[in-house]
Amino acid sequence: MTAAMRVAVFASGSGSNFQALAEAAQDGTFPADIALLVCDKPAAQVVRRAETLGVPTYLFDPKAYASREACEEEMVGLLRREGIELIVLAGYMRLITDVLLKPYDGRMVNVHPSLLPAFPGVRAIRQALDYGVKLTGVTVHFVDGGMDTGPIIMQRAVEVADDDTEETLAARIHAVEHELLPLAVRRIAEGRVTLNGRKVTVRRG
Repeated sequence: MTAAMRVAVFASGSGSNFQALAEAAQDGTFPADIALLVCDKPAAQVVRRAETLGVPTYLFDPKAYASREACEEEMVGLLRREGIELIVLAGYMRLITDVLLKPYDGRMVNVHPSLLPAFPGVRAIRQALDYGVKLTGVTVHFVDGGMDTGPIIMQRAVEVADDDTEETLAARIHAVEHELLPLAVRRIAEGRVTLNGRKVTVRRG
C-alpha cells in the first residue's frame, strides 16, 4: 500500500476547511495525511480545532522575524523535516514569497470563494454581491506569485439568490468548499492531477 501524502494546512482563522480536510483524512481510504497545521495567530479557532483532532500545530509570530523571507526560510526547514509533500492554504491571510513558493512550486494549493478569475483577493463574496452576478462559487487552484492567479484545479458554481446577504451566500459557499477542497486534495494525492503550464488536467477514476 502506498504511503499517504503528507499535507500541511496553513490557516489563520476559524479553520472550517482545515477541519473538513482533517475529518476526510480520518477515512481509511483517503490517500493523504493532514500532518501539520501552520498558523500565524495563536488565538485563532483553527488552533483549537487542530488540538481536538490531534493534528500537530506550528505557531509563529511574524513580528519575531526581520522579514517575511526570514520567517519562510525557517518554515521551509520545518516542512522538509516533517516530510511535507503538499501545502494547502485554507484561509491563510499572509502573502507567500518565493522562499516558500519555489520549493513547493506545483505542490501548493489554495481555496478561494469565487469562480476565478472573477473576484480575486479579499472579500470575494462581498465583491460578487456588489457586482450583481447570478453565479459565483469556489475555486481550488495552484498557487503562483500572483493574487489568486494560479492554474485552476477544480471549480464549482453556487447560485446567488436575489435576497442573499453576505452571510447567507457565505454559508452555501463554505459548504461547497468543504466538499471541493478534500476532493481536490484526494485527486492530487492519487496522482490524478497533472499541471502543464496554465492547464490542469484531472484524470477521473
